[in-house]
Amino acid sequence: MNPLLAEKISRWRVRAGYPVALAVFYFARPVPKLILAGGLIGFVGLLIRAYAAGYLHKQEVLTTTGPYAYTRNPLYLGSSFLAVGLAIASGNRISAVLLLAYFSFFYFVVMRKEESELLAQHGTAFEEYARRVPLFLPRLSSGGTAHAEGASFSWAQYRKNHEYQAVFGLLAILGLLVFLWAFHLG
Repeated sequence: MNPLLAEKISRWRVRAGYPVALAVFYFARPVPKLILAGGLIGFVGLLIRAYAAGYLHKQEVLTTTGPYAYTRNPLYLGSSFLAVGLAIASGNRISAVLLLAYFSFFYFVVMRKEESELLAQHGTAFEEYARRVPLFLPRLSSGGTAHAEGASFSWAQYRKNHEYQAVFGLLAILGLLVFLWAFHLG
């Protein structure tokens, strides 16, 4: 993909998310069992994102340990669980299609853009890493890099990466869906 186009799409990712979110809530038909099921799947996404954020040292080193030994994009894997959870919790197929289409389009482009940046920054180290570890869907074995010496999960790194914001986001979304259900607005 053209790097300039990828950059524009990447920048529009957040802006495009707002109308998608409004449409999701407009079409939502939440019910308690779907809110609970979606919330649990979303919680799995939060755990994956938290695990990844505790290892990630943005712009400092090529992170290849922890969850990064299984997938090159564990944060986006966690985000996909959040999107699926929200799609289920919304209780509406239109909402689900909107969420999954948004995620599939924007995050595929963003992952490829970030890959180009990592290749430029880390060269052959990234090429070797990319040969061993899949882009998105995790492999079952780590290939021996999951627990490299000196690399471990860090709560300080988790906080530095502001991952706690995803927790508040999921709780706010689920709260809004409960509100829509409770007041028969969905």
